[in-house]
Amino acid sequence: MSTAMPARQQTMETILRRAPVVPVVIVHELAQAVPLARALVAGGLPAVEITLRTPVALDAIRAIANEVDGVAVGAGTVLNAADLLAAEKAGACFAVSPGHSPALLDAADDSDLPYLPGASTASEAMTLLERGYRWQKFFPAVPAGGIEFVRALASPLPQVGFCTTGGIGAASAAAWLALPNVVAVGGSWLTPMELVAAGDWAAVEALAREAAALRG
Repeated sequence: MSTAMPARQQTMETILRRAPVVPVVIVHELAQAVPLARALVAGGLPAVEITLRTPVALDAIRAIANEVDGVAVGAGTVLNAADLLAAEKAGACFAVSPGHSPALLDAADDSDLPYLPGASTASEAMTLLERGYRWQKFFPAVPAGGIEFVRALASPLPQVGFCTTGGIGAASAAAWLALPNVVAVGGSWLTPMELVAAGDWAAVEALAREAAALRG
């Protein structure tokens, strides 16, 4: 394991522990990126994941990194080495994947970017742990087994902490956060399309404030 891995994992842990929820955001219009991120940070959620699912995603990460104070902006839906490199060049503070692959893990070894790879089984979590990843994304959280499944992983794999993402909403987030092996949850409920389209940043901030209080 690279000597840099423990340091990057420590940084990843610090980012995940900044707030109980990491907003998972799809940015369709570049002009929305900065005010949206500012609303989330103002509401108490300083770690924001921008998914690489739209043509403007990298530009959105770059704009947020340059213009929003107090934010740790990450790149989500990182699927390969090219995505990882592009996210790093855009100024991302961390990268997140729905799963992992040997090639992507090799690329992460050569990158300075803190990385949160995905797992959805005990075997995948063990494989990532062997590569030095104590902090992992459990995805898709609800379809892959839900709360009881993740709770069951805590006993044989106490070293692993998860950011659980996929199917979690405002009503269920607190139950996930109560699990001993869940450090944070990822969620898209904080940025409803209708609020973003309307530019209702006050409403987004209010949703973020509610989420930030989930584990007070």
